[in-house]
Amino acid sequence: MVTLAQFFELLASNPFLALVILLVLGTIFVNGATDAANAIAEVVGTRSMDIDSAITMSVICNFIGLIGMTFISTAVADTISGMVDFGGDSHLAMIALAASTVGIVTWGVVTWIFGIPTSESHALIAGLTGSALAVSGGLDGVNMGEWVKVIYGLVFSTVLGFLAGWVIAKVIPIACKDSDRRRANNFFGKMQIAGAAGVALMHGAQDGQKFMSTAMLAIALTVGKSVGDMGGFPLWLEVLCAGVMAIGTAIGGKKIIKKVGMEMVQLDKYQGFSASISATVSLFIATVTGLPVSTTHTKTAAIMGAGAAKDPRSVNWGVCKEMVLTWIFTFPGCGLIGFVLAKLFLVIF
Repeated sequence: MVTLAQFFELLASNPFLALVILLVLGTIFVNGATDAANAIAEVVGTRSMDIDSAITMSVICNFIGLIGMTFISTAVADTISGMVDFGGDSHLAMIALAASTVGIVTWGVVTWIFGIPTSESHALIAGLTGSALAVSGGLDGVNMGEWVKVIYGLVFSTVLGFLAGWVIAKVIPIACKDSDRRRANNFFGKMQIAGAAGVALMHGAQDGQKFMSTAMLAIALTVGKSVGDMGGFPLWLEVLCAGVMAIGTAIGGKKIIKKVGMEMVQLDKYQGFSASISATVSLFIATVTGLPVSTTHTKTAAIMGAGAAKDPRSVNWGVCKEMVLTWIFTFPGCGLIGFVLAKLFLVIF
């Protein structure tokens, strides 16, 4: 397992590695500002927490989620690192990796400026795929056995998130029909906070592992090895990635929270709890089975399901359409950016 001292030695001897690591950390920062913020949006929208307290909770839970889940399972990280093959030339591979990370950061910053919660997970996958295609010259650079898990995860997270949110939001009013409304509202407000913490934990576990895997891929390529030959993910790398993600959430989270938690749909506290618990369960299942899903997709689908359960008209479908279109364009958009930048970098470097 690579030590922190060895890592600094590699950085000193290979400036290109330093550039790639800096870009990867940039993608983690943007992910923290977008996806991590989306994970706690509805708890603010229902006034169960104020926005600053929610962001603080998210920062802590994302940090714990990444480090804790890595001790339990690295299935998602293994899927990402095995998804593409940049070939045997480590220099070309590093160029391709740099191109993909530049594309991801660019995409994430643009969508963050407009307050649209795009998926950095899918941007990462698309960018890596595009750059691998550019280097290999064909599909040989893509491991379809691993890549197909992205499709499974996309369908799984969207369908299960929406349906679970809808079902739970339907069941709760029936189960609590004889309860005092004020007491029930207070109860679900507290439970919603717990649910939001669960989503933030699973966001760290899911998205944190994806980007940690990319950083580890860069280190492995520098020494001419595969990620599997590196002896696992060192704790210092886990802490570094979790810390940068936390900083991203703390600095840039408010834009996304306002878009999802306050503009997309107006939820009651029990609906917010329904969305949070649905997303948490969906993300946990995907994480332990190695499906690289989008936290944004999963949580937003759960929010829409919980909102539609009470009244489909309570959902601002215009905002939903805006988000869906952004998601649809993420794969071809980031894939093309990664491909073009990889070709350009190959010429320059």
